[in-house]
Amino acid sequence: MIISSGRLDDPRVVGLLRLHLAAMHAHSPPGTVHALDLSALKQPDVSFFTAWEDEELLGCGALRRLSDAHGEIKSMRTSPRHVRKGVAASLLRHMIGVARQRGYRRVSLETGSGEPFESAIALYAGFGFVKGDPFGEYVAGDFNQFFHLDLPSTDPVRAAP
Repeated sequence: MIISSGRLDDPRVVGLLRLHLAAMHAHSPPGTVHALDLSALKQPDVSFFTAWEDEELLGCGALRRLSDAHGEIKSMRTSPRHVRKGVAASLLRHMIGVARQRGYRRVSLETGSGEPFESAIALYAGFGFVKGDPFGEYVAGDFNQFFHLDLPSTDPVRAAP
């Protein structure tokens, strides 16, 4: 598996992002979807990553800069053909590594509740993310949840089980 930056103009990536947004809207109450669209993923504060095997897209994810010490995981999605093969774990491990290189002391994320989100929440927990308070401009509600991973500079990145 190769993880690379960018490729937001690749039709396969655009298709996976459309699938991601459609799923978020299908499984979330109105007004609770905070997924980034294509134009938001192209902003300078967002680093977008894709995972590939040869020329086959496996998944994607983004790391958004909130401050010099704080990043946010966004737009995590595995291609349906590659679910449960370690794609999301590899992307998350990569983004945590990038966050460390940038000197971030914390990485956070917002996600939904219910069965469609349980696998993602288990993945984040396996990397040491803990449930916590809202961050940035998010407001707590009945549906959304917030997770944080503190990144002490001396600890290695935790590997998922």
